Amino acid sequence: MAIATFGAGCFWGIEAAFRRVEGVTDVTVGYSGGDVEHPTYKQVCTGKTGHAEAVRVEFDPNRLGYEELLEVFWSIHDPTQVNRQGPDVGTQYRSVIFFHDTDQEAAARASLERAQERYRSPIATEIVPAPDFYAAEDYHQRYLEKRGMV
Repeated sequence: MAIATFGAGCFWGIEAAFRRVEGVTDVTVGYSGGDVEHPTYKQVCTGKTGHAEAVRVEFDPNRLGYEELLEVFWSIHDPTQVNRQGPDVGTQYRSVIFFHDTDQEAAARASLERAQERYRSPIATEIVPAPDFYAAEDYHQRYLEKRGMV
């Protein structure tokens, strides 16, 4: 299996969207890109840890390409928003692609250029090396699914 990590606003909806993609074997919601080890949701929501709400997507590269995951990423949020998605505002809701190797980095940068053609405003998505990922608390995992919302 391969790993991809994305931040695109509140992780609940992002998780649900990636779970629907054939070839995705698991999705974990969590926190990435900050300075605090093992942060809690409450800490991340203060905006002081530097983390983004993120999803770690495990996928079978024999069935699904990273480029296809990037297309899902662009389609499920507004990447022109800075530190917000809809009513959710704060650095934890930023648009970010955390790449795991040079191939993912190159694919992400090329994908951003293609995606920019769809938007009038500049894309604000960060493309940065994948730092540590910390799984969110259990009650956040499959949040929408547990509530019958997907």
